[in-house]
This record gives sequence, C-alpha cells and structure tokens, in this order.
Amino acid sequence: MTNEFIPFALPDIDEEEISAVVEILKSGWVTTGPKSKLFEENFRDFIGLDGYAVAVNSATAGLHLALESIGIGPGDEVITTTLTFTATAEVVRYLGADVKLVDVDPHTLNIDPAAIRNAITSKTKAIIPVHYAGLSCDMDEVFAVAREFNLKVVEDAAHALPSKFGGKKIGNLESDATVFSFYANKTMTTGEGGMVVTKSKDIANRIRMMRLHGIDRDAFDRFRSEKPAWYYEVVAPGYKYNMTDIAAAMGIEQLKKLPKMHERRELLAQRYHKELEDLPINLPASGIAQSGHSWHLYVVRLLAEAKLNRDELISGLSEAGIGSSVHYVPLHRHPYWRDRYQLRNDMFPNADESYLSMLSLPLYTRMTDEDQSRVIRAMKGLLGV
Repeated sequence: MTNEFIPFALPDIDEEEISAVVEILKSGWVTTGPKSKLFEENFRDFIGLDGYAVAVNSATAGLHLALESIGIGPGDEVITTTLTFTATAEVVRYLGADVKLVDVDPHTLNIDPAAIRNAITSKTKAIIPVHYAGLSCDMDEVFAVAREFNLKVVEDAAHALPSKFGGKKIGNLESDATVFSFYANKTMTTGEGGMVVTKSKDIANRIRMMRLHGIDRDAFDRFRSEKPAWYYEVVAPGYKYNMTDIAAAMGIEQLKKLPKMHERRELLAQRYHKELEDLPINLPASGIAQSGHSWHLYVVRLLAEAKLNRDELISGLSEAGIGSSVHYVPLHRHPYWRDRYQLRNDMFPNADESYLSMLSLPLYTRMTDEDQSRVIRAMKGLLGV
C-alpha cells in the first residue's frame, strides 16, 4: 500500500529508449537523418500500409501539412467535431480556411455522420474525423458522405494507435491522409512528434517538401550524400516541421513495445469496465465488430443520480492522491471559436451535455494493479450508493 500520487498519465520509457537516444547523441547526427527514415519505414510496416509515412515534429504540424497538401485554402470550409483539442481546428485557420464544428454521437462521442451531412455547403472541401479516446469513428459513414459530396478526408488519429476499423488499422483506410501523435501521454511517445500516412505519392512528396522550408530535398540528402549535393531549390514557402533523429530513435524503440503496451491498456480498461459497472456512470463505448480500441483515454460520464457532480468527483479523487482530467472543453465553449462563428451551447447538445459530466481516469501502461485498485476504491467510495 502506498499514498504516492497516481498521475493521470505517464510515459513508459525504459533503458532501450534511453540507450537509443544516447547513441544518437554520440553519433554526431541528431537532426532529421537515417533514424527518421527508418522510423517512417517501420511505422508504415506496422500499420500495414502500401503507401508512405512522413515523420513530423507534432501531430498539429502533421494536420497542417496534410490539409495544405490537399489544397485547403482561403474560402474553403472544413468540417470537424467540437469535442476535440483545439489543434484539430486551428490548423484549418492557419491556411485561411474556415471551420464548421458539428456535434457528436451521444454513445461513442465520435463525430456524428448525420451532422456532417447537415453542415455541408458549397464551400466544404474536407472532413476531419477525430477518433475520440482511441475508438474509431464510423468510417464507412464518413467515407459515404465524402464520396457523395466529393470531399477530402484527413483523419485525426492522435488517439488512435493502434486502433482498427473493419479489421484494418487506422491509417490503412481510404482517407487522403491520417495523422498520429507521439506526444508524452499518447499510446507511444517520442516526447513531441507525429506521423502522417497516406497512400498518395503526391501528397507524401508535398508533405516531405513542405515540412522542411519547401526545399526540394531533405537536409540529410544534401549534407550526407556521397555525391556533390550542395545545390537545392526552394519551390514553396514551407515550414519547419521535421522530426529529429533523437525523437525518431525513441520512436523506433517505442514502436517495438507498442503491442505489449496496447495489451496492458486493454487489460486495464477491461478491469475498469468490470469493477465500475455498478456505479452511477456511463462507461466508455468499446467499439463495434472488427474494431480495436487503443484505450488512449478512459472517459466516464456521471449519471444524473450520482451524488457528486463532475468537479466534486475530480476534487475527491485529487484528495485521494489520484489525478484525472477532462477531454475536452468543447471548442464551441472557447472564446475564439464561440465568438468567431457565433456558436451556442445548445447547437451541440450531445457534446455539451457530455462535457458537463465527463472525466478521464488514469490509464497508462506503467500503472500497476494496485494503482488501479486505488482508483477503483476511490471511485466506489465517492460514488457508491
């Protein structure tokens, strides 16, 4: 027994990652280079993709590059969910386009395909579905709408590694591009980092060029080529979004461990299901046939009959030495999005009602059985009837 604080999330880093990073630091080549290329290849193979993977310094950068590569710009509209982190939407504004926020399905908390359809205008060019908490959206419905209205699809898969839909890993569907996050609290981490995957050679080539100043070849090729390679051309006003070999070395090792880490997340999630089912809460949706949940987040929602409200429950857990969080304050409640698009809470009834009652419980692979027992005991003590 211990009273040590249980954080909401904690990265799972061992000697393998530390040694890999030290090796890079000693190598003399620490920016984008051979490890980044290897990480891209390994990630592509892990997804099972007959296509391309491009490493970047964040999922936000990846979303920005993906939208730029499909031609999103001023006058365009992009539809996404209000129940997401602001990065999903802000990248649309980077390009001068506008965001159309829509509500979620009340059961899965994923974007509602019917709401997508209702939001489409003559300016709509793309959809960004977000696989909330690691549960895949109903991509058959999303793709059906996209095909009907000739829209591009860029998946925000920041939560969704290694989630599946229809028996295929997210990242290996028919989207124009899919973007993953390797932030510190994700299912695997490079500290900061992301990956864009696509089946389109043109999209991949555009992203590779734009992630490094719009230069027509990678710095690694310019400075490490055996042939004279000092000459380069800037063909577009690009960005500085490349991943370092330091981060990639860490990612290579994390990717090797991902199946075991995912197995542990599933075990923790299933135990929460079993132990918390009698409390006055809605447990998270687990998916549909041939889908696999990454369990990046374990989000519960208080029922009306619960004796505590959400904020009181968070405070009670904190007093018991347990961290928790809320995912997310919906975008329509934030001043920028609310004021720019004249949004009201009643325009998003499912997301808004869910927000008021939700919290995310600790779920990470270094979480011990006793850590989880403490969370379960605290939840039962605070909510038990």
